[in-house]
Amino acid sequence: MAEEDRLWAELHHLVDSLPQDEVGTPGYFAEGWSAKDVIAHVGSWLATAGVALERIRFGTYRPAELDIDSLNGRFYGAMKDVPFETVRAQASAARNRMLRAWGAVGENTPDADRWIRKAGPEHYAEHLPRLREWVAELAD
Repeated sequence: MAEEDRLWAELHHLVDSLPQDEVGTPGYFAEGWSAKDVIAHVGSWLATAGVALERIRFGTYRPAELDIDSLNGRFYGAMKDVPFETVRAQASAARNRMLRAWGAVGENTPDADRWIRKAGPEHYAEHLPRLREWVAELAD
């Protein structure tokens, strides 16, 4: 959990270091993502993890292959026009819900641990290098 907290804080520190009018500037990814879109993307996966953890808790979870690209496209489409303050609030709420759901699972299971890792610290770590670069590019 210490790693999850540290990476979550860094993710938000980087985005919060941008001037408000730069948060929505495309260029984080060649496809046109902005820093706001990264927070929306991470928040959407945290929300998905929260649902999976609730299912694990109640014994209704069934592992299945996820079409990651399709889900990423759906998440982007749903969040691209949402204001940044709402995106930030959604991501924070989704993280809190995921962490509460994880705590409620009781004895951690491999599925629960995988969802926490994949939606949380491993996912943050996947996006942080490019976000660091993007923040530096915008500062120049």
